[in-house]
Amino acid sequence: MELRLRLPSFKKEDSGFDEICVTKMSTRSCQGSDSLIKPLDTIPEDRKVQRTQSGFDPFEKPAGQVKRVHSENNACINAKSSSSGKESPKLRRHSSPSSPTSPKFGKADSYEKLEKLGEGSYATVYKGKSKVNGKLVALKVIRLQEEEGTPFTAIREASLLKGLKHTNIVLLHDIIHTKETLTLVFEYVHTDLCQYMDKHPGGLHPDNVRLFLFQLLRGLSYTHQRYILHRDLKPQNLLISDTGELKLADFGLARAKSVPSHTYSNEVVTLWYRPPDVLLGSTDYSTCLDMWGVGCIFVEMIQGVAAFPGMKDIQDQLERIFLVLGTPSEETWPGVHSLPHFKPDRFTVYSPKKLRQAWNKLGYVDHAEELASRFLQCFPKNRLSAQAALHHEYFSHLPPRLWELPDMSSIFTVPSIKLQPESGDSIQVCSKSKATSNSKH
Repeated sequence: MELRLRLPSFKKEDSGFDEICVTKMSTRSCQGSDSLIKPLDTIPEDRKVQRTQSGFDPFEKPAGQVKRVHSENNACINAKSSSSGKESPKLRRHSSPSSPTSPKFGKADSYEKLEKLGEGSYATVYKGKSKVNGKLVALKVIRLQEEEGTPFTAIREASLLKGLKHTNIVLLHDIIHTKETLTLVFEYVHTDLCQYMDKHPGGLHPDNVRLFLFQLLRGLSYTHQRYILHRDLKPQNLLISDTGELKLADFGLARAKSVPSHTYSNEVVTLWYRPPDVLLGSTDYSTCLDMWGVGCIFVEMIQGVAAFPGMKDIQDQLERIFLVLGTPSEETWPGVHSLPHFKPDRFTVYSPKKLRQAWNKLGYVDHAEELASRFLQCFPKNRLSAQAALHHEYFSHLPPRLWELPDMSSIFTVPSIKLQPESGDSIQVCSKSKATSNSKH
């Protein structure tokens, strides 16, 4: 059955979606059991202060430190069903037209709200339960303003996610449209990478970093091959299931590059994970935009601290980048002088350093520094693609079967693949005294 919903129009030029086709979606097979899903982790306020981020500030406008808040999509479901993709008899019975009083997909009363998980500028996320199949879900309830219509980010997110079917991309189960709200029903995942790193400070286990990065690249390669940019990669938007599956989430800023447009906005990507070309005002970018964020997240997982934690404004953010990678010139970055915000007299001239000088733990993991350096290139065209990165020597110890998995198969279906227990400090060469100091966390 297919239901077409015509959503209120919006005025943003860069979105071409004003109608969403909603189809019944069967749940997919996943690892684990709902009974094992833990409540969304919460972080004490004093811990959150340690992981702050700046918003999208104007270039010269200073901003106070802002607490890093978790994504509106930081909740989603671990759903199980037959791998054949067919609806179970129970599901067919509930959604049968012969049972008009039974819960159905596309209906607001088919989902029970259990608890509020978070609130953003235009949406509130609840942990919920489906009355159709009894599974946990995340309900992203978007408030509709009569005079403004449906937020273009919501339409964009729903439109793009409908076409993305991959185990490392959050699954959109259902769309519910009423006069007052648009609700996106996602799979429930109990935490995200930001919370996971907060829970395990000092850097993650090197084997776990490798598995998380492989899954991130796997999901990105899938989206990039479909000419879709995520444009907001950060730890809060990478969901982590109780089995260790990593899922790309929050596609509100994502963009289908195949859709014709004049230019792209440079107000994308949270400041800490925003590449220097975008910081300098470039609006002509491609998949390399996301790859800078991958490099920042990779360093953060290994080192245990954000790679470039700007605390003031975009000027400060660029200074932190240039301090490590060197201040760009026309020789190292052709065309940099033509970018709107690049003024040579504004920046201190730094020489490039080895990445391990800034983040020493990269030197403890085979091939990690070299891979990170391929992501963290100031000149966008020099950044390694997601597809090429999957074949980097850093992943050479993983079983070959991982590269043969179908899109909807988790890497954890390979018997030898599993997460390792995290310790206070994952790098074994660190002294016992340092490990002891971290044990209190």
